[in-house]
Amino acid sequence: MQSTSLVHTTHLRHLPLLHRGKVRDIYDIDAGHMLIVTTDRLSAFDVVLSDPIPHKGQVLTEISDFWFKRTSSIVPNQLSNRSLEELPLDADEREQLRGRAIIVRKLKALPLEAVVRGYLIGSGWKDYQATGKVCGIELPTGLALAERLPTPLFTPASKAPAGQHDENIRYDEVESLIGASMAAKVRETSLTLYEFAASHARDCGIIIADTKFEFGLDAEGRLTLIDEVLTPDSSRFWPADTYRVGISPPSFDKQFVRDYLETLDWDKRAPAPKLPAAIIEKTSEKYREALRRLTRPQS
Repeated sequence: MQSTSLVHTTHLRHLPLLHRGKVRDIYDIDAGHMLIVTTDRLSAFDVVLSDPIPHKGQVLTEISDFWFKRTSSIVPNQLSNRSLEELPLDADEREQLRGRAIIVRKLKALPLEAVVRGYLIGSGWKDYQATGKVCGIELPTGLALAERLPTPLFTPASKAPAGQHDENIRYDEVESLIGASMAAKVRETSLTLYEFAASHARDCGIIIADTKFEFGLDAEGRLTLIDEVLTPDSSRFWPADTYRVGISPPSFDKQFVRDYLETLDWDKRAPAPKLPAAIIEKTSEKYREALRRLTRPQS
């Protein structure tokens, strides 16, 4: 992994800023393209922390690129063939982008998150305990925490405004949002992507417990994979060697930070507490370990 400087917030003088999200800064290039920069920002409980996590932006970019290339036969994606060298940027601006920026095609984003769950954890576990279902989908009785589901579930969520939580929605609501034909294609594509990635990850010693995909439509109305894909930010990665049914496994993601923040007297509103150096370094290592495992050559 190449060495990069810490980047909490980008400042590009020569490109208009379109949007600054929790993690990504998006800049306009032309009518058909935009620049996505994945920073080292980390959010917890919908609050962006002031402490950047070393290498995080680079790790997320490399992992997404890894999956985009390997899933292109399943579904087209947002990547373009444009080079960063084409952009009219000064040296200091290019340094902010090193290892963490891509030029993508502009697409019409679909108003939902395509969540796939392969294991019973998180809000799915709470739902199951209360109703015997996950997002309205009936499951067998007697399942345990973190148990592998009989078959992966497609459990979509709405796209909430900034600062608000996404909410699970029924499949018929997805049909109302994007039409029955496109809803079926999103569900089928999401489940195929998950099965493909989960198989590869298992060979690398990682269990993908759940993940979310985002899709857009190109000018011809073709379904296209956008945003990030199968990263520790958009997925729940567990180390396979310590996985046990009945306990909540450790994750290769920011759960480590969430767990630390839960020990503090904090109302989960901005500003967030500062993170100790040890927490920052441990979190950075978890992200880098996920990258190493997923992308190492298979024997």
